[in-house]
Amino acid sequence: MNRRVRLAGRLATGTVAVALAATACTAAEEEPKEAPGPRISISPAPGEAGIAPNTPVRVSVEGGVLTDVTVEQVDREQWAAAEAGRTDGRGPARAPVTGTLSEDGSAWVSDWNLAPGGVVSVYATARDDGGERTEVVSTFGTHAVAGEDRLAEPFVLPQDGQTVGVGMPVVVTFEEPVENREQVENSMHVTSEEATEGAWNWPNETTAVFRPKKYWEPHQKVTVDLRLTGVEASEGVFGTEDRRIGFEVGRELIATMHVPEHRMHVEVDGERVRSIPVSNGKGERHFNTTTSGIHVLMEKYSRLVMDSATVGIPAGSPGYYRVEADWAVRTSNSGEFTHAAPWNGSIGYANRSNGCTNMSVSDARWFHDNTLMGDVLETTGTARELEWDNGWGFYQRSWEQWLEHSETGEPQATDSDGPPGGVHGEGL
Repeated sequence: MNRRVRLAGRLATGTVAVALAATACTAAEEEPKEAPGPRISISPAPGEAGIAPNTPVRVSVEGGVLTDVTVEQVDREQWAAAEAGRTDGRGPARAPVTGTLSEDGSAWVSDWNLAPGGVVSVYATARDDGGERTEVVSTFGTHAVAGEDRLAEPFVLPQDGQTVGVGMPVVVTFEEPVENREQVENSMHVTSEEATEGAWNWPNETTAVFRPKKYWEPHQKVTVDLRLTGVEASEGVFGTEDRRIGFEVGRELIATMHVPEHRMHVEVDGERVRSIPVSNGKGERHFNTTTSGIHVLMEKYSRLVMDSATVGIPAGSPGYYRVEADWAVRTSNSGEFTHAAPWNGSIGYANRSNGCTNMSVSDARWFHDNTLMGDVLETTGTARELEWDNGWGFYQRSWEQWLEHSETGEPQATDSDGPPGGVHGEGL
């Protein structure tokens, strides 16, 4: 097994590589003799500037094993100010860069990308079988990014601190299309108190979605680490900041509905708490047929204007409608909600809606008030299947299909140190 080297940071003390092992003296007519002790090599080379932030730091040794590797980063401006004597020190450093050491101790590679516009100092120590010790310090610079070359901070759901249902996906929406999706996938790590497997898919070119193999175990905390610093999301566009989001999975609420029965059953932590009479889509046309499948509840409104023009049926077209509905909960992006429908006299007896799930005012308000974003509604009994990318229908893909459409093609264990693949796309 590879082992990770995680070392406390210290401030850099030099700007060029320095070998601290003694060197042998040689006469002019003699061949130069190699210095005793292990020989350490570091890449990028000392003194280099303008290094791409997604370049891996590599340390290797001949004639010994690596015993200590520390990689530190500070902003270039802080470094320059310290060099000019305008400050007493280098200023606040970023967190040290962790890395993976090969099993035989001969090589080390950084786990994550580097910060743009920074000065990177690498401290490496090695020892040979005879106890000879070599230390090397190497410093180089990464190129800065600004303006259009800077990856904008993505919008993430759930938001930090939210409590959600067991079906909740992690949805990361970028402002610009992402080209290097595998690199981005391997820079986003999800951990949970109850271990499971999950993976990312891309419904479109700007959105990455993580879902677990099955629903989350209830009553636990989940953390999402977006290690986007130095990631080249698209050609020449790099991330400059990391971000951590923590959310809580609440109780397990699963609602089930077999449309021909005109009733929804709601269970909380395995116990039925309510049976709700409903009226679903007429089913005369595609648009007014309630979708069958696994719906994840998306958002809630105390009052909502429901206009069919928003789903492609403009005013004047057959089937057009515009109504005000109270206590609405979205279940898809094709216009489906659960909501109060006091005008529908067929609730509990017949399907008369335009595709939504109609309820009495009291039942609709109860459902609105007692559900969370991420709760699950499993619907059966209609001829229209929910598309996997319609709303949050992500469980419509089997786990095998979900993995197949992941850029890495591998599951991510939520109790691991990181994603299954490295951000650099290559190992030691």
